[in-house]
Amino acid sequence: MTNSASTSGIVPARLDKAALSDNFSDLHAPLSDHEALVAADRCYFCHDAPCMTACPTAIDIPLFIRQISTGTPEASAKTIFSQNILGGMCARVCPTETLCEEVCVREVAEGKPVEIGRLQRYATDTLMAQGKHPFERAAATGKSVAVVGAGPAGLACAHRLAMLGHAVTVFDAREKGGGLNEFGIAAYKSTNDFAQDELNWLLSIGGITVEYGKSLGDAFTLADIQSNHDAVFLGMGLAGVNALGCDGEDLPDVLDAVEFIAELRQAEDLSKVKVGRHVVVIGGGMTAVDAAVQSKLLGAQDVALVYRRGKENMSASVYEQELATSKGVRIIYDAQPMKVAQSGKGLSVEFAYTKTKKGKLTRTGESFNLPADQVFKAIGQTLSGAPEGLTLEGGKIAVDESGATSLPNVWAGGDCATGGDDLTVTAVAEGRDAALNIHTALLR
Repeated sequence: MTNSASTSGIVPARLDKAALSDNFSDLHAPLSDHEALVAADRCYFCHDAPCMTACPTAIDIPLFIRQISTGTPEASAKTIFSQNILGGMCARVCPTETLCEEVCVREVAEGKPVEIGRLQRYATDTLMAQGKHPFERAAATGKSVAVVGAGPAGLACAHRLAMLGHAVTVFDAREKGGGLNEFGIAAYKSTNDFAQDELNWLLSIGGITVEYGKSLGDAFTLADIQSNHDAVFLGMGLAGVNALGCDGEDLPDVLDAVEFIAELRQAEDLSKVKVGRHVVVIGGGMTAVDAAVQSKLLGAQDVALVYRRGKENMSASVYEQELATSKGVRIIYDAQPMKVAQSGKGLSVEFAYTKTKKGKLTRTGESFNLPADQVFKAIGQTLSGAPEGLTLEGGKIAVDESGATSLPNVWAGGDCATGGDDLTVTAVAEGRDAALNIHTALLR
């Protein structure tokens, strides 16, 4: 993460291994059998369930909870996986507080929703622990599909295509699959190498070949895989990083928050991950919160998360913002970075106070400075290396309601395509739905 010019304030092992292990333990402990039955008993099993409507993958939530309440968690898991094959990870990372649980009748009436996310984890973990795959492949169709990207969208697409009898080859630029589930989610949300366990379980359906270390544009072109496959799905995510747009952002220790999270997720020994005493994170989304919280959990003394607009405008949910502050992160709203400068052995970040009037961001004329050993940029990512011929819209691959791009027999979904909202569950829905549309197109 750092180079030879880095400041001396960035060191490993600010906390001992016992403290780090405790800090990075499971954010929400899994439910026991008894706890799951009690939690399921709170569900009204609404026939017009608003929670189901709020779920991007349209899981039949009342049904899967009823199946838990009747002592059949394996059946419950199959209900979940039929709509969301990455239901185990989504149970851990979905912002349920702003999706299914926010509209739960119990939440509206009592201020305490049914714990849908934890119940979903209980069901999916139960079935996966048995090593069972709930689906079988259909008879081979003789058709092959190339999937670019082994993240949530690509994996969901690949699995559904394989289930429908197609041969699938997945290409991924990294040496390990999972995408943001593996490299971009806070370590305390997905413990015990769950992302890889889920990936291996998903692939056990058969019919899917994965080729790692092969990136679009380097190892192969879009034309290459078009010529060798009947259809292509692009789900490679966003590899570029948005710039701060201020002086000094190229200084050592002004770093990409996604890279920091990836390094931490791949670390076998957290005591070897370096962190500053004073950390500044710039951004307002989940990546910013994850980077800030994990800096604090690694032992940073002071962590400030600075966002250019107000609290209500942050894409990170109120729950995530409160989680950050509960861990000791200081959130500063309405402030925009102006300059990063070397200051002694560290850095100093100058911010301008802002205000939003009629949707337009302006500076108030006042400013302040924050000292920092590390500055993490978390202001969004961009698509890089999009193949020629694809129509782009807003910096992403333009797709229609079926996920089809401007090129024949090429579909796209997830963060790299238009229409998503940077959530794992949405990427899964887009990958699944594109697979169904690909299947229909191939069998015409």
